[in-house]
Amino acid sequence: MQQHLESLEKNLTEGLFLPVDAVKWLLDLFHAFQIFDDFADNDAVDRKDLNLLIWNTLVGMQQNPFYTANAYCLSSIVGLNILKWQASDTVERSGNADAKSYVWRAGYYDIVLAVVQLCHGPVFAAQNAHIVLGLYGETYDNYMKEFKNA
Repeated sequence: MQQHLESLEKNLTEGLFLPVDAVKWLLDLFHAFQIFDDFADNDAVDRKDLNLLIWNTLVGMQQNPFYTANAYCLSSIVGLNILKWQASDTVERSGNADAKSYVWRAGYYDIVLAVVQLCHGPVFAAQNAHIVLGLYGETYDNYMKEFKNA
C-alpha cells in the first residue's frame, strides 16, 4: 500500500496541483478506506495501520484545514461513497459482483475529482478528470478474478 500511496501523492501534487492539506486529507482517507476494507474482508491489519486509522479518523482528518474549510461538501460526498461501497460489498458477498459493483467500489476517485473541483473550479476539473480516472489502479479483470478465486 505504501508504494501506491506515494504514487497517489505524486499525482495529486504534481499532476493535479492540489494544495498540501487537500493531498494530506485525501491520502488519509485512502488509507482509512483501505484498512476498513481489509478489516471487512477479514484480511490481516497491521497494528501500526490500525493505530493510524484510529487517530486519523477520529482526530486528524477532522482537524485538517482543507477538510474544515470544506466539510459542508466533503462529508456528504464521503457519506455517499460509504453507501456505494456498502452496496457494492453486499453484491460481492452475495456472489453477484459485476461491472456495476466494480464502478461503485471505486468511489474514492469521485471524492478526488470533487476535491479537484473545490480547489481549482469546474473548468479545471473537467479538463483534468481523465487524470483522476487514470489514478484507479485496479482493472475490471483483476476485480472479477478476486471473486472467481474466492
